[in-house]
Amino acid sequence: MLDEQAFQKCADAALDDLYGSLADAAEQHDFDADFSSGALTVEFEEPRTKFVVSPNSPVRQIWVSAHSRSFKLDWDAGRNTFVLLQTGQDLKQLIAEQIGIQLGESIAL
Repeated sequence: MLDEQAFQKCADAALDDLYGSLADAAEQHDFDADFSSGALTVEFEEPRTKFVVSPNSPVRQIWVSAHSRSFKLDWDAGRNTFVLLQTGQDLKQLIAEQIGIQLGESIAL
């Protein structure tokens, strides 16, 4: 398990990278992305929906709230990314899938 400082560094880098990809994708798709106070949000107008991506330091995970579900991603040192253990998806893959479900179209991040 990562120590607190290493977790923060990895989580910040992962969220910064995800935000950059979301900002690019938002120009082509119908959603907005915002990154402030350590949490990333993705908002949709129709229907009005919000996803939240945030680090949870005590358990060293990144949590994603989307479609009334909570996804908990753990650090995978071998892949150098946060991964949803149940599916093997990394953070970008999970978010792209959830946005695609919301929009009814595939998106790439």
